[in-house]
Amino acid sequence: MDAIILQVLNGLDKGSAYTLIALGLTLIFGTLGVVNFAHGALFMLGAFCAVTLNRLLTLSMEVVDETRTDFLGNPLVIYVPYVEEWFGTQFGGAIIDWSVPLAILLAIPVMALIGLAMERGLIKYFYKRPHAEQILVTFGLAIVLQQIVKYFYGANPIATPAPDAFQGSFDFGVLIGFEPFTIIYPYWRLVYFCFAAVVIAAVFAFLRYTTFGMVVRAGMVDRETVGLLGINIGRRFTMPKVV
Repeated sequence: MDAIILQVLNGLDKGSAYTLIALGLTLIFGTLGVVNFAHGALFMLGAFCAVTLNRLLTLSMEVVDETRTDFLGNPLVIYVPYVEEWFGTQFGGAIIDWSVPLAILLAIPVMALIGLAMERGLIKYFYKRPHAEQILVTFGLAIVLQQIVKYFYGANPIATPAPDAFQGSFDFGVLIGFEPFTIIYPYWRLVYFCFAAVVIAAVFAFLRYTTFGMVVRAGMVDRETVGLLGINIGRRFTMPKVV
């Protein structure tokens, strides 16, 4: 039974990532009518954007510590992160510890701008084109993005350490009445699942319970009728692309 529950947790963890990808793909196809084969590449680009921002947050500079020496007797050269130099050891250290979550949050507006630029500069010219042409251009874009990322970052996995607060594992078995240490699950993956659930719920609530979302859903059903009501549906459809 414990193995089944563990696999359910794994399924929820992986499924939340797939759901986020599918959510964006569905929004783009439903609103813009574009078969976006570059959506997975954009998801990848967002991840590497977060990696880049994480590296920027943890950049260090060389400082000569006159009070310490190396094995040759020379003053020891140490590396001090810029954020610790600018904001102090305590606050700067907290920024470094939470650099991965901060980088993910900072990557959101960056990817929103990239999505807007992609929609305005490329996708809008293929709204009324056949799906075959949309597939070709977005598939080509995906290949280009993959090769750019591979050129700068290589093909090997890049480790992203979790903050100290999320290190370790949660004894999920005790929560549901099992013996201690029967079902152990990492805190970081639970946080990821909760974050994905919040994003999915926020997008659903936005489309379901706001006027903007109502107009978007109406435009997905009958774009011409919504346009006849004096609503600039093209501008409204830009928001799902950014999302």
